[in-house]
Amino acid sequence: MPEIKIHDIKPLVEIHEYSLYYFIALVSIVIILLSIIIFFLIRWYKNKNRFNIREEHFNLLKKINLKDAKSAAYEITFYGLTFKDDSQEHTLAYDNLQTSLENYKYKKYVDNFDKETKKYLDIYLGMIDV
Repeated sequence: MPEIKIHDIKPLVEIHEYSLYYFIALVSIVIILLSIIIFFLIRWYKNKNRFNIREEHFNLLKKINLKDAKSAAYEITFYGLTFKDDSQEHTLAYDNLQTSLENYKYKKYVDNFDKETKKYLDIYLGMIDV
């Protein structure tokens, strides 16, 4: 049989395919955008909770039973610390309140709050903005 030559078949040609690179770039951009969105959502949620904690601590400060001076001194110290760093005046008022509360802590039996301590507490509560 005679040899037939087929002239229609051409050699393989290299095709430049970039779809994998496009896909990787797209996935990277989506991951970066999602991580930024998640970061801002977490930050927003923490700030939202921070203001709720401030409001809650302010309400607890107003409801403290001043007849039990020892436990009241510890509660005022704990809840008042939330507002200490609001401004320099808050820090000064909190420090004055702390020094007057030292007489009611670390002792087995204590008397009721004196007028000066109650005055410092009223000043500090009046300064707080919630």
